[in-house]
Amino acid sequence: MKPDQLQGIFLTISASLWWGILGVIYFKFIGFANPVEIIIHRTIWTALLLIIIIAFQGKWSEFLITFQNFKKISLLALTGFLVMINWLTWVYSLSVDKLLDASLGYYIYPILSVFFGIVFLKEQTNRNKIISVILVFIALLWLLIQFGSIPWIGLTVAVTFSLYGLIRKKINTPSDIGLLCETVILTPFALLAFYYLTLNNLNIFSINEPLLSFYLFWAGLMTLVPLYLYIRGFEIVGIGSASMLFFLTPTAQFFMGYLVYGEPLDLNKLIAFIFIWIAVIIYLNEIRKE
Repeated sequence: MKPDQLQGIFLTISASLWWGILGVIYFKFIGFANPVEIIIHRTIWTALLLIIIIAFQGKWSEFLITFQNFKKISLLALTGFLVMINWLTWVYSLSVDKLLDASLGYYIYPILSVFFGIVFLKEQTNRNKIISVILVFIALLWLLIQFGSIPWIGLTVAVTFSLYGLIRKKINTPSDIGLLCETVILTPFALLAFYYLTLNNLNIFSINEPLLSFYLFWAGLMTLVPLYLYIRGFEIVGIGSASMLFFLTPTAQFFMGYLVYGEPLDLNKLIAFIFIWIAVIIYLNEIRKE
């Protein structure tokens, strides 16, 4: 194996485990703030840090060109809204001890992306990928029948992330530039939301709580560091290997939820996971052949 390939694998694994372990620990730790305030800080500090990074890298003109493109910025406003819902749902899942449900969503998102690619982009597929999509729908139907309710956390995580990837693929904008555009668009809404929290004395971030405010500031770095690692790894190893290694994220989240935080895993939910794990194995085997 070439040294650069080994570096790419290391970076991708690091990003996946960061999202699956360090991200869980951090966002669980700052659960003293409500999920809305956490997303407010994640948005604002991510935007601020990206502005500094983009300026330092001399990519400011690239950002301005993208931001002035009405079609691209309209689509990036939509993807920004999708990523905000995704972040909020995931953070909420931690606050109510439903990390297993969120991990379910990240397991099925790549397979759901295959389904969206077939429907919206008319992408070519094969029998095994179709089987993996069918198994995911069987698992969701099983949960619906057994619990009498839609597993909305997992579905929201999967659908928002899949649509996000689908639209971003059509925009063809670098990840850092795209994320900066998205967070810049979301920042005014985040500031308005924070103003509402302060009016109702619901905010944690304030000069009266410097230590807690410092903890919330790190939400930006906890978003950007794994993203940077994954992008660099993705550029080196390619989409197939990166997609396979990404499954470390929901796997780590599953074990964190079940073993570390003691979330319940009954037989019906386990059966649904087994269906999805089989779908994932089929899907990964197809990626390996590409």
